[in-house]
Amino acid sequence: MKNYNQNRFGGKTIMNLVTYDPFRELRSLQQDVNRLFSSSFDRNEGSGMMSGAWNPSVDIFENKDSIVLEAELPGLVPDDVNISIENNVLTLHGERKFEKKNEGDNFHRVERSYGAFTRSFTLPPTVSSENVDAVFENGMLRLTLAKREEAKPRRIEIKATGGQPQQKTIEAETKSQTANA
Repeated sequence: MKNYNQNRFGGKTIMNLVTYDPFRELRSLQQDVNRLFSSSFDRNEGSGMMSGAWNPSVDIFENKDSIVLEAELPGLVPDDVNISIENNVLTLHGERKFEKKNEGDNFHRVERSYGAFTRSFTLPPTVSSENVDAVFENGMLRLTLAKREEAKPRRIEIKATGGQPQQKTIEAETKSQTANA
């Protein structure tokens, strides 16, 4: 009986090329370890479903007048969050509580995290801790921290040696003027 590959390709044997990846097993091991620690490993049976490590997502950006921090706090109201600034460290602290609607409900799966959270951020010295505006709307907390006046950029005019700003006139001709000439 003849080999199928030999018949099909004129008697030549074809071999599959397999690239060796020395890190494949290592990546597989890393994925297994990550899966182990991201599961409910640290939670106890029963009450563990209703508590866990929860940290709200935060975006921080800067414009010319202020530094803005936006935190996602779904399911919370302003009374659930405490904001403090001490020694140039901004701290958000709060708690999202598990609220069982009916005592007869028997949950099969609880994927949302509940519990207390604390997030701390070191503020740059350019920020004034006295002028902070906090707005909470639709589960989003927006903190606007004004910059100190000396930290804001300002334009400096360069003067000529005579004390007066020197004006310089530059003459330019457009393409239409040179084409007509």
